[in-house]
Amino acid sequence: MAPILAELPIFEGLDKRYLELLTGCAANTVFKDGTVIFREGDEAKQFFVVRDGLVALEIRAPGRPPVTIQTVEAGDIVGWSWLFAPHRWHFSGCAIGTTRAIALDGECLRGKCEADHDLGYEFLKRFSLIMIRRLEATRLQLLDVYGK
Repeated sequence: MAPILAELPIFEGLDKRYLELLTGCAANTVFKDGTVIFREGDEAKQFFVVRDGLVALEIRAPGRPPVTIQTVEAGDIVGWSWLFAPHRWHFSGCAIGTTRAIALDGECLRGKCEADHDLGYEFLKRFSLIMIRRLEATRLQLLDVYGK
């Protein structure tokens, strides 16, 4: 699994010893078209690296249909909520077409990050960039939805 992880953009340049540590937290997953992978507000136990297919990230508002704020594709990360308490999803995610991903167990990773703060700092830097991009996409989508 370490060679597969090494090829993924999120882990690019990550020290080989860290890649080896991550393999114990990783598993291949497949989602059929339309599968809700996670729901906004539910416990975020893991994150996903999309290897093939698409995942629609959605937000919900009372009395309105879900709004897709971003569609992530191969190489992208789905989920950063596993990293920050209270570990709840901020968006919902739905597979578009058959989607293959690597699931990484958040509790496992948090334990490894606590044990090795250098690893934790690497994850924090990498996921901060994902959060910034995701929040920017949300802002742009909301501007479009509300015509501002």
